[in-house]
Amino acid sequence: MGVELRGIRKHFGPVRANDGVDLTVASGTLHGLLGENGAGKSTLMKILSGYQQADGGEILVDGRPVTIATPQDAIAHGIGMLHQDPLVFLPMSVLDNFLLAAGGRLNRSAARRELNDLAGQFGFSFDPEAPVRTLTVGERQQLEIVRLLWLGVKLLILDEPTTGISATQREKLFATLRELAGHGMSVVFVSHKLEEVEELCERVTVMRAGKTVGDRELPCPVAELVTLMFGQPIEIGARSDVPLGEPALECVDLTLRDRLLEMSGISLEVAAGEVLGLAGLEGSGQQVLLRACAGLDAPLSGVLRIGGRSLGGKSYRHFLDAGVRYLPAGRLEEGLVRGLTITEHFFLAGDDQPFFVDWDEAESQAASSIEHYSIKGVPGSMAEALSGGNQQRLLLAMLRPQLELLLMEHPTRGLDIASANWVWEQLLARRDDGTAIAFASADLDELLQYSDRIAVFFSGQILEIIDRSTATVDDLGLLIGGRRR
Repeated sequence: MGVELRGIRKHFGPVRANDGVDLTVASGTLHGLLGENGAGKSTLMKILSGYQQADGGEILVDGRPVTIATPQDAIAHGIGMLHQDPLVFLPMSVLDNFLLAAGGRLNRSAARRELNDLAGQFGFSFDPEAPVRTLTVGERQQLEIVRLLWLGVKLLILDEPTTGISATQREKLFATLRELAGHGMSVVFVSHKLEEVEELCERVTVMRAGKTVGDRELPCPVAELVTLMFGQPIEIGARSDVPLGEPALECVDLTLRDRLLEMSGISLEVAAGEVLGLAGLEGSGQQVLLRACAGLDAPLSGVLRIGGRSLGGKSYRHFLDAGVRYLPAGRLEEGLVRGLTITEHFFLAGDDQPFFVDWDEAESQAASSIEHYSIKGVPGSMAEALSGGNQQRLLLAMLRPQLELLLMEHPTRGLDIASANWVWEQLLARRDDGTAIAFASADLDELLQYSDRIAVFFSGQILEIIDRSTATVDDLGLLIGGRRR
């Protein structure tokens, strides 16, 4: 099935998310849609899949104009979208999530057969009665792909699908997409990751600032694609070493617990001016440790010191007062507040704010911070209207100047090259001022590039803490899989 978009326009107030975008996806092809964060890729695909309506332009399916006002309209025309966060109901079972797509057309036994048959075609394996919350992100993606295929989708849109999945799951996803294209389906792969688009796709369209700026057959020189994305070549700054200070974080024989995992005997420290990377498969314990060190979850036992002060069991406010800040992986779910503007976020994040708000002054200060941190938005923009990269910029802009300890989950997940580079410029500047940094990441190259040391987690334990200068990607891969060097 071939799809063509002509002159698509979509505005959010003064922001032109799509400004006359043209895109043609041929039948049976793997087509990449590439661009920096905020380029308009996701907006364009939400219009094609019926989650948003365009302000202008037209959509053609197999040469015929169609109207797509809802996701149901898109499905009826054979178009389905797999979002960054799969649209599943976590408390419900795998089978019940599949049944939701059937809309009453199947009973449970028939749905089980259909689910198992479709999953088997692609080598997926589900326990139909398992709660979806127990599935990995990659398995949730597989479930949604099966659901969309059952609905008759012939053009599948994937929006940043490799965010949050393992390398093995990514290989499985790519193999599935190649098989679908081999059977005549069209796939639009939305990403900012050049290497993934090159590996998977046959053709790529590049967007910048709400417009399409070029189409290329692949393979294509990387420098050419980077220049199309950003208007100029991007240089990654070199990482310099700085002298380390006294311990900013000390964990001694901690016992920690969350809903799914209990950890014991956890000991490590991070010095002022040091960057400690946390590696491991999702659910291995990195998040549990970070939340305890941020004061969000109290240790069951052991010693936790910040700047030499024992804070184990103290309230979150004590950790904030000690200069600790935490940037979660869920920027919008945990870090920002839906329905609040950028101005309101800056005001709430400030120290010693007055009881009565001078909104003119607050908007003026917000505008200044927006310019300084290059946030693509205006003081009145809602947090949820920002791209992932701009949400991360807002979170960093809200941090107070001097910090003792900065804790982060996946600080550049979902960000393009330029945005990720900018984030680390800000973080390393804080490190130069003496802030201790601990961050979890699934990107092994990021861990090796920016960490001084890397703590590798496996099944609730720190398997080994290694020095960046002596570590390789292969070393990390073995340790993450539970094998010592």
